[in-house]
Amino acid sequence: MTDKNKKPVTKAVIPAAGLGTRFLPATKATPKEMLPVVDRPAIQYVVEEAIRAGLNDVLMITGRNKRALEDHFDRVPTLEDQLEEQGKDSLLQKVQDTNDMGEIHYVRQGDPKGLGHAVLRGKIHVGDEPFAVLLGDDLIDEKEDLLSEMVAVQEKTGGSVIALMEVPEDQISAYGCAAIETVEGEDFFKVTELVEKPAKEEAPSNYAVIGRYVLSSKVFEVLENTAPGRGNEIQLTDALQTLAKGTGQGDGVYGVVFKGRRFDTGDKLSYLKANVILAAERSDLGPELNKWLKEFVNNQ
Repeated sequence: MTDKNKKPVTKAVIPAAGLGTRFLPATKATPKEMLPVVDRPAIQYVVEEAIRAGLNDVLMITGRNKRALEDHFDRVPTLEDQLEEQGKDSLLQKVQDTNDMGEIHYVRQGDPKGLGHAVLRGKIHVGDEPFAVLLGDDLIDEKEDLLSEMVAVQEKTGGSVIALMEVPEDQISAYGCAAIETVEGEDFFKVTELVEKPAKEEAPSNYAVIGRYVLSSKVFEVLENTAPGRGNEIQLTDALQTLAKGTGQGDGVYGVVFKGRRFDTGDKLSYLKANVILAAERSDLGPELNKWLKEFVNNQ
């Protein structure tokens, strides 16, 4: 691909159609993406991450009972008027900030056929441009620039880029897993094999695929021809494996190893840790919370 034909990454796809069964009954009527992490819903952190990376066009893949996602990023004039009348300028600004997070669009997944199917639902909106995929369960520390780094790698290679993290061998069966090789003179890696949730003894490495991707639009063509895999779902990992083996334009998969801080807000313990750690680091909550935590721990 020549520089003239390269297209910048400006769009992000956020799959958000899951049922959140691990958090029932809290998610019976509330989308899991709207569960708060301190005082912002988890989905807002993900959208803000996309915006910081320059991806101002966001498509959410939703499902039934997800209307709260749309409402959160929409205006509520009566609430804004009330806050203004009461002189609560700080709260008003926070509410208005959620209205101005780029262009946010929505499309329903319909049938729950897996992550690959959810990504494929973005084809019409994305078109033939490279794009990012951000999974709502993965909360990346705001101080990290992982997504921007991945965008740069995609623009350099023209292929697809996945985020990797080393995990203990006994945990790799919970993730997609990648075999990688070095690329001379580069900080990123070439991905040679991808396996979805392998048994520990069958895993090609302990590099787990975490929920950030920057993909060539060729992934849509591959997904349309990808048969259901593990769990009888269309697996994004299977499509990426096909791209990793290809040699044409838009083929090739590369990995960026992330060593920063990440929380899996789809896991109860990690979700609780995210709330405590992020609140403890805030100037308005941290001093009193840290004092209380010390007292609490000492009394256990």
